[in-house]
Amino acid sequence: MNPLWRRALLRAALVPLVVLAPLVALAPTADHRFNVYWHGGLFRDDPLRIVPHTLDSLPGYLRAGNFRPLGRMLEKLLDLVAYTLGDVFGLPANVAFRLVSFAAAVLLCVLALVFAQSVLTRGRLFREPPSTVAALLPFAAGGGLIAAGKSSPVVLFGGLYLTSAAVVLAVAAAVCRIDPDRRIRLWWVPAVLAAGAVLAVCNEIVYLALPLATVAALARGRWVLGLPPRRLLAAAPARVLALMWLGFLPAFVAARLVIQGYCARGACYKGSDVAAGPAVLEAFPVRLVSWFPALMWQTAARGRGWLGGVVLILALLVLVVLVVQAIRDLPGLSTVDRPAAAALAVSAAALVALGAGLGSLSIDVQDIVAAGRWGQAWRDSAVTMPAGALLLAGLAHLVRPRPVVLAGLVLLLAGTASVSAAANKRFRDKVAATPAARLDDRLAQSVAEFDPTPAGAARRCALRAEFFAMFAGTPFSLRRFDQSFNRAAQQRAGVPFCPGVTGTEQGR
Repeated sequence: MNPLWRRALLRAALVPLVVLAPLVALAPTADHRFNVYWHGGLFRDDPLRIVPHTLDSLPGYLRAGNFRPLGRMLEKLLDLVAYTLGDVFGLPANVAFRLVSFAAAVLLCVLALVFAQSVLTRGRLFREPPSTVAALLPFAAGGGLIAAGKSSPVVLFGGLYLTSAAVVLAVAAAVCRIDPDRRIRLWWVPAVLAAGAVLAVCNEIVYLALPLATVAALARGRWVLGLPPRRLLAAAPARVLALMWLGFLPAFVAARLVIQGYCARGACYKGSDVAAGPAVLEAFPVRLVSWFPALMWQTAARGRGWLGGVVLILALLVLVVLVVQAIRDLPGLSTVDRPAAAALAVSAAALVALGAGLGSLSIDVQDIVAAGRWGQAWRDSAVTMPAGALLLAGLAHLVRPRPVVLAGLVLLLAGTASVSAAANKRFRDKVAATPAARLDDRLAQSVAEFDPTPAGAARRCALRAEFFAMFAGTPFSLRRFDQSFNRAAQQRAGVPFCPGVTGTEQGR
């Protein structure tokens, strides 16, 4: 691998870690107050049980309005990884869970870089130096990872949705790297059809992989490789995409028809329901720009006095080392001509629009927009954040910037990433100040340092009593508490979480 590639990939891995570091001890919220303990306790001793457990639950989820078996398997696997990290290294679940989501963020930023170069590079991908886009993109993509509200993928289901967005970019990058003159062998057909079907049974984020791959492959073929339209539509990438769509559409349409039947009777979970109507047209333009860091900072940091402090200074000190490295590498990076920059910009704009369209169909997002919270993130932000970074990098190269301009853009984007780190620190501080977060932290510590003695049981029962008093009006949370924490206690030490109270609440 070219040394310039190694350094570019290193920057793509380190920048998101700097931006997300203030969130490392952020308390879990919503379902993840329970899921790490529930899934960890269920599957720690038998990880393969994830498969039948997920398949058994499919009818219930279909009735609730979603069909994503592979996505749920991935979610359970990531929860298991977090639980196992806590078990092996004695980490509280909130820290282990954040480390898993940080790894997913690193994967996403690395694949954003790989995707950009897959569109731009005409020859062998890793043998040639990367383009000057590689100097900008790590800072742009990492700087977009902002905890803009409790529904942000940086906060909630981070491992799942950031990994899903990475899959979207990986599929598109793989299709772009297919040689247009390559023969499609007959034995490839079943595998490619199956790959398309697999994308239809992951989750709504992964649904965007084929549309993005289609736009990116066509844009690259026309503007980077210079293929005429007739040859472009008959080239190997187009044939592979046609087969993948043939595998994807039957599985996707069949699942949506079944779900539509359930949702028509009003049985769907609100977060999964699709709501078409005038609200979509109102939400769509807002979601097109909701990824912009300045908007997300306002949601994450609300109030005054947050732009400063030790975190901002430390982030700047770390990032300035990477900035110096990136600027030194600029002379050795390949240039990007206007047609290639246009191909990247069009591909990125398509992904922004796809993510915005996905979000706009959600009732939750429509409510967010109606409330005027333009910068609040939702699961669509898992794709619009890196897509926005790709769009900025592509647009910057449409004007063929001089090296000094590129160096200035690197500095500007690094400064943006530092501000994002400060905004994340402010968000974490606000959450940590709530009684619920402080209780979640103590619960995580009680599981990490599990004490099976009567004294330990008494402390856990006191924590349970505190939780039940705090959430007395939400029976679902109370039921899930006993189910999840007791499962983890049984797995850790073979005892109930609170003896005499939760011992019979085993769950499936």
